[in-house]
Amino acid sequence: MIANLQPYPEYEESGLPWSPRLPAHWSKERAKWLFTKMERPVGDDDAVVTCFRDGMVTLRKNRRLRGFTEAIYEFGYQGIRKGDLVIHAMDAFAGAVGVSDSDGKGTPVYAVCQPRPGVNAQYYAFIVRQMARSQWILALSRGIRERSTDFRYDTSGGQRVPLPPPEEQAVMVRFLDYANGRLERAVQAKRKVIALLHEQKQAIIHRAVTGQDQVVEQKRADGTSAFSLQPSTLPKKPSGIPWLGDIPFHWETRPLKQLLVQMDYGTSENARGEGRVRVLGMGHIRDGSVFVPEKGSLDRVPAGLLLWKNDLLFNRTNSPELVGKVGLFDGNPADEITFASYLVRLRVRGEHSPFWLNYLLNSTAFWSYARSQALVSLHQANLNSSRYARMILPVPPRRGEQDAIVDAIRSQTSIVQRAIARTEREIALLREYRTRLTADVVTGKLDVRPAARQVPAEPAAPEPAPDPEEATEFEEAIPD
Repeated sequence: MIANLQPYPEYEESGLPWSPRLPAHWSKERAKWLFTKMERPVGDDDAVVTCFRDGMVTLRKNRRLRGFTEAIYEFGYQGIRKGDLVIHAMDAFAGAVGVSDSDGKGTPVYAVCQPRPGVNAQYYAFIVRQMARSQWILALSRGIRERSTDFRYDTSGGQRVPLPPPEEQAVMVRFLDYANGRLERAVQAKRKVIALLHEQKQAIIHRAVTGQDQVVEQKRADGTSAFSLQPSTLPKKPSGIPWLGDIPFHWETRPLKQLLVQMDYGTSENARGEGRVRVLGMGHIRDGSVFVPEKGSLDRVPAGLLLWKNDLLFNRTNSPELVGKVGLFDGNPADEITFASYLVRLRVRGEHSPFWLNYLLNSTAFWSYARSQALVSLHQANLNSSRYARMILPVPPRRGEQDAIVDAIRSQTSIVQRAIARTEREIALLREYRTRLTADVVTGKLDVRPAARQVPAEPAAPEPAPDPEEATEFEEAIPD
């Protein structure tokens, strides 16, 4: 059905920079003649409605994302009703526009637009998001405030937009709901595959760093060694560690601090400048790695706060589901990189492998235990670094054995990692296809009227999980 879509039989020049040609039977009109800008009063019991980057406009309680900070709005609220087209003036350039699924209230930074008779708000949400993807909204924005632009109603309302016949607007929305629902289900199925692959990878790491599996060395034809993992047959002893059972008899149990040269808190300086020293924060630690920002934020820091290659950084303060995560800094020693005060640097002694320790500290069992020791307050968790340093770990006593464990983990997980990367690429392609299909339909490049007659009546697509790349709740800045 989707594969057989064809263009309309006849087109005309539109005069719209972001969509130069439109079907010949479509009209064009200024947006302000299709919608009425509303400034409704609010009730005492109205819940807060929020506009998200992925085009969802819903009650905040329906989709509260981690890291959200409640704000106080001295300029008050305005009423929002189900079916209103809601445009986030500061972030419309990134697609923060959609149709509200609820009655409630929102901040004055939103343009709340009620469709006039014969106007399908869902269709025009697609249109404004297409204007955003084409960079047209960014070009029209009147100013830049950090990450945000200012796209007010007097700007958006004056824009000419396509005006297909009302029944055709409804047909396009119905078709896209169906097509996007199918694509979303395919994406979610692949996300489940990725989750299972991550579980498999974590299981490999856990069994290796806790001694449940042992390293087996095999000689290659060229004389080099290859390491693999198999269930351990080594003699065992009780570890006495709360989150762990038996360990190999020759292994030791030692507190983390005995494996370190030092532990250091990061800088507390305000990192909002454009200096040469780049500053790592919570968001730069992902999947056991450290991702360095491209630009610097401080002019200088004490030399003792600059990172060395293979330093570990541990998240002492973060959301409850991320506190305690660790990343290994693999950057260039010549670069000037520091870290914020809610991170703690762990510098590993030379007789131990920082790569092995990074695997161990991020292993599911240890991390779950460490996270359970954090204090949680107001959606933020804090893991005391002194308590963290006293936590007991299973330690292979020889550096060579630690290195062999690292090599075996890398060998065993490389296949899993390639499968994860391949599936992530498939998701990216599905997203690209969904974006292109939506753009081609709402701008009239494809005629969906014949295909829409074949769309079955089926249940709505399952609610998608928040996507880190698309579903961020924007900071609702209030205009001066």
